[in-house]
Amino acid sequence: MAFGRPERGKSPVEPVTLKILVAGGFGVGKTTLVGAVSEIRPLRTEELLTEAGRPVDDTSGVERKHTTTVAMDFGRITLREDLVLYLFGTPGQERFWFMWDELSEGALGAVVLADTRRLEDCFAAVDYFERRSIPFLVGVNCFEGASRYPAEDVRRALDLDADVPLVVCDARDRASVKEVLIGVVQHAMAYAADRRQTVTT
Repeated sequence: MAFGRPERGKSPVEPVTLKILVAGGFGVGKTTLVGAVSEIRPLRTEELLTEAGRPVDDTSGVERKHTTTVAMDFGRITLREDLVLYLFGTPGQERFWFMWDELSEGALGAVVLADTRRLEDCFAAVDYFERRSIPFLVGVNCFEGASRYPAEDVRRALDLDADVPLVVCDARDRASVKEVLIGVVQHAMAYAADRRQTVTT
């Protein structure tokens, strides 16, 4: 085989690229999740928390967090030879939510990360994707020392529709995050197929 050319008889595979958002509250693990699976060095737009932001940055439960995402995190993962995901982590703090509309443009679906210690912090993300009919999956990130609750209890607390997947995950673990991403792609594709069927019937 000549250098840089495909083998004779084999055409190069042009991968399908899909955009997935990673959303949730401040300090829930979005930057960690993107970094855990990205096959490229993740692009991060983190800034140090300052005294000026203290009145509006609720760090209760995540007191050891010293940085915050101000625009987005970006990473890439190849799930198969013909399927590449581009991951966009959204800012978690309310004052940066204006970025969400731009980041969500063209997204196939989203992962909403939840922390059972601060479950209310993901309400805004759930509401955002529901209102815009963007399919999403809820990933309950397992933090050390956090209480474990049955999935159905978390589902009821978030008032999720029955068809919204909810999984337990570890944002630090590549294999765990990969399963979450596969789950959201499958859910988004099923969601799109259901909508097409509804339109044609």
